[in-house]
Amino acid sequence: MTEWKQQTPAAPDAVLRALADPHRRQILRLVQLSALPAGQIAAQFEMTQQAVSLHLTVLKKAGLLTERRDGTRRLYQLRPEALEPAKAVLDEFWPDALARLKQAVEISQPRGEDLQP
Repeated sequence: MTEWKQQTPAAPDAVLRALADPHRRQILRLVQLSALPAGQIAAQFEMTQQAVSLHLTVLKKAGLLTERRDGTRRLYQLRPEALEPAKAVLDEFWPDALARLKQAVEISQPRGEDLQP
């Protein structure tokens, strides 16, 4: 019987730090749709298996991956719900960015002004 190890949700800062590394983002893309063994993940990179293992540890500690044992293999899969804290932080800035864009467009192109040159 295999059992998934659930990581406790991490703070948004831990998730954002984990996502800051392009290798870790690539790992998440690889395990987004299905669980993969560590060796298969490592085969996708030009780095040592030990380096990939360290990236997997960071992702697990951030709560972004689940891990389960299947015999001697460890399988990893993305926990999409773990991205929510980071998304919430980024969403705080999004409405403000849209408001600034709207203001910039309205300043450069006032209402009623002909759009033709």
